[in-house]
Amino acid sequence: MATKNSTFTETIEECESCGQQTPHDVRIEIQTESTKTENTEFSREPYRVTECEECGTTENKRMNNA
Repeated sequence: MATKNSTFTETIEECESCGQQTPHDVRIEIQTESTKTENTEFSREPYRVTECEECGTTENKRMNNA
């Protein structure tokens, strides 16, 4: 069973839903942007995903806007 190690993944950030500084779980995910079934390997982009530990709101932000 995996355990959550908040020492490296939790940071304090402004939450738009809560309206205050709250702890967030932060991770990087590779997400496929294309809805087509062919050549999806060319539409994968890194996203910064943050989840508020207080209200559960999740935000995705594309990291390279090329």
